[in-house]
Amino acid sequence: MGKQHLHRLQNFFKLAKSRLKPYVRYVILGGTFLFIAKAFFTHWREVANIQIRAESFPLLAIALGITLMSLIFVGWVWMLILREFNQVVSVGWAIKIFLKTNIAKYLPGNIWHFWGRISEAKKAGISPKVSILSVLLEPLLMASAGVLIGLICFDKFNGFLRIFGCAAILTAIQPRILNPIVLFVERLKLSKKNGENSEIGEEIGEIEEVGGDRPTWRFGSSSNLAKNTSGVKSSREINLPIKRYPLVPLIGQMCFIGLRGCGFLLTVMALNPVNLIDIPNLFGAFCFAFVVGLVVPGAPGGMGVFEATAIALLSDRFSVAIILSAVALYRIISILADVAGAAVAKCDRSRRQVKRR
Repeated sequence: MGKQHLHRLQNFFKLAKSRLKPYVRYVILGGTFLFIAKAFFTHWREVANIQIRAESFPLLAIALGITLMSLIFVGWVWMLILREFNQVVSVGWAIKIFLKTNIAKYLPGNIWHFWGRISEAKKAGISPKVSILSVLLEPLLMASAGVLIGLICFDKFNGFLRIFGCAAILTAIQPRILNPIVLFVERLKLSKKNGENSEIGEEIGEIEEVGGDRPTWRFGSSSNLAKNTSGVKSSREINLPIKRYPLVPLIGQMCFIGLRGCGFLLTVMALNPVNLIDIPNLFGAFCFAFVVGLVVPGAPGGMGVFEATAIALLSDRFSVAIILSAVALYRIISILADVAGAAVAKCDRSRRQVKRR
């Protein structure tokens, strides 16, 4: 009798989860935009009094350039992640695909930029499994890098919390802990995809034991995919999961976050002078806001979530009007950088097609 009640309770929660899940994103977006709207209506007079001076436009232009440069740089980091899985990928190919697909993060669902990279990687001859693992590892390392910089820079944490937090992050991304997490999420995604498309399942082999303790994934025929290599050399046999500490990609993601933080800092400086002592806090708050916008589901491109988090973290140190204006301007700069990056990738593709003709 007790087991029947437990089974009914589990079914009830599963049904409730499936019914409520589509509305979670609207709750998140609604809550964040209400928070931003409340802050704006409370401080709208101060926001209206802020003027962008003539000398501010060069700072905003540099912020746009640095933000675009960060997108090019993180495309290079994605290439490093693919090479961690023994995929020899050209830098130009990785950057072009990253720029072309990144604009899709603003579509509802916040997953289409990942799906675009997986699709392009498959066309280039990379196994579906490696493609999925690379796009799972990339935001995971990005979030880890953001938290690390935030812990170091933001002064609301004491020394013990900073050391403990950094040690926990650095330990969590070592292969013995990272592999089960990445493979568990990857299996969930693959199982859903296999239910919709059996072609992926045909290309993915089974786990074999090599040397008694190292799992190796063998892939079936990929001759159709290999025709469009586009500068990518695919390996027929790829040792998975991650075999070494992803130190170089992590440092690359920290550099990417640093570039994004510089763009945000220049945006704030364009509106109001910033004291040297306040720069670490601005960097730290930006990193935490960026990570929250990255990991919270249902917010396309972190829109609304990033802004609300930045306002909450910085409102006690800076004028709310300045932060409101800065996050709004930085959102415009980020979108312009994403559009410019996609346009550059598109122009490069068109130029290559003309050359082939």
